[in-house]
Amino acid sequence: MFLNLIQIAESFGVAEGVVEGWIHDEGLPHMRDRGRLLFDRAQVAQWAANRGLSSQAGFLAPELSVFATGIRLEPLLRIGGIWRNVAAADVGDVFDRVVSALPRTTPSVRQLLAQRLRVPGGVTAAPVGGGFAVPHPSARVALGRDAGTIALLFLREGMRLSEPPADGIEVTRLFFFIAPSPRAHLDLLGRLSRLLSRGPVRDLLIAGATDDEIFRAVASLDDELAAPTARPGAS
Repeated sequence: MFLNLIQIAESFGVAEGVVEGWIHDEGLPHMRDRGRLLFDRAQVAQWAANRGLSSQAGFLAPELSVFATGIRLEPLLRIGGIWRNVAAADVGDVFDRVVSALPRTTPSVRQLLAQRLRVPGGVTAAPVGGGFAVPHPSARVALGRDAGTIALLFLREGMRLSEPPADGIEVTRLFFFIAPSPRAHLDLLGRLSRLLSRGPVRDLLIAGATDDEIFRAVASLDDELAAPTARPGAS
């Protein structure tokens, strides 16, 4: 899986300029494709481990991340909803409507969030690949544990992003999220990026599954994550 500069910066919680410095000064593995920087996920993870960068998050998060918060995705998706046949030009309007239904927040907070999303650079929408992207607020917010939301958008046509997808496939499906806290932001970013990189939910989205099928599949993944891991030698 290849990641772009935005995704790498998000994963380490640093500015893009810091990542570029790592390339020049620390030998961060990378390649260039038509002027864009691309990074092999496995190579970057190994590079980070060799330098003691164990707090990997976002697109580099391991299956059991130190940033895991235990927040279930399915209830957040029911709050944000599944939106179908959305025109690319109307994506911002859908984001506004998702924000307007954000639970456990005041009207002034929702208005401020909507304004932040509308400014240039207010949304980071790095593509995951395969026609998927995970847009989210560029600025971290602290809203409280019950204030998050996730919305799934099926687009009518491909959407142009500031960072084109590495695989050249037009983005037609979005998982937009607002996390309740900065730590939850990293947790949700990592879990959604893995969910869209492989597995049953990705397969259902490609196949055009119904809302109920998607909700059940996401709930099943929540249950798997919440299940206690058996200890070696346990009876």
